[in-house]
Amino acid sequence: MLVSYDGTDFCGWQKQNHGPLKGVGHVLEEALEKIFRQPIALYGSGRTDAGVHAMGQICHFEVERDEKNFNMDLAWALKAQLPSTIVVRKVWQVPDDFHSTLSATHKTYKYLIYNGNRRNPFVCRFATWVRNPLDLDYLNACTQFVLGEHDFKSFQSAGTPVPHTVRTILKAHWEWRNPKVLQFTVTGTGFLKQMVRNIVGTQLFLERKGLPAQEMARILEAHDRTQAGPPAPPEGLFLWKVYYPRELDKKCREL
Repeated sequence: MLVSYDGTDFCGWQKQNHGPLKGVGHVLEEALEKIFRQPIALYGSGRTDAGVHAMGQICHFEVERDEKNFNMDLAWALKAQLPSTIVVRKVWQVPDDFHSTLSATHKTYKYLIYNGNRRNPFVCRFATWVRNPLDLDYLNACTQFVLGEHDFKSFQSAGTPVPHTVRTILKAHWEWRNPKVLQFTVTGTGFLKQMVRNIVGTQLFLERKGLPAQEMARILEAHDRTQAGPPAPPEGLFLWKVYYPRELDKKCREL
């Protein structure tokens, strides 16, 4: 399934055992179980943190149902079971070897900043407010140091153990979407916990302190989270698109 959601009112993608907020994945599982009347285990292409959004989250599940008779418009059926902040945009029947996490080749994230003298109440759920004017050229100069394959341990938040912290960033840049909205777009083969928010937060910190862009290189090479800046707030971050091998597309049937 291709899913878009406003993550403001959720505890993230994963189910949590504490607090009143539910995970987006948990809400989707409950909706699917009402339709199929059987337990559903849903797997997402990646976890998003509390308050983080998705334009193109991909998730998959297995269900016991006669394949020949599986012709329902599942996206439409789920509409009545989901809050307005979660929308299933497309559904496919996929081959047995497809896995939303393991089959993915790379992902794109976007981070939005509203850069104005006063907060805008109409974008505050989807863009982080920064009052002081930001320097596009400076931010792009910082970004150049994270391109390519590096050990991103300095930009990894604690909480999710991984075998190693080496990742590859394929593309990354800042641009003005309009006179007051600044957008950071980054594509990589994989990301560590809160890696995008930590990269953005560090760049904003360095710009605010008037430090040279080369500080990004020093922080990256330190392999020490304490050397980087604080994470950028969650509301500006979107999981934008997840990419899969083209040969898989030929094996999928849209429902």
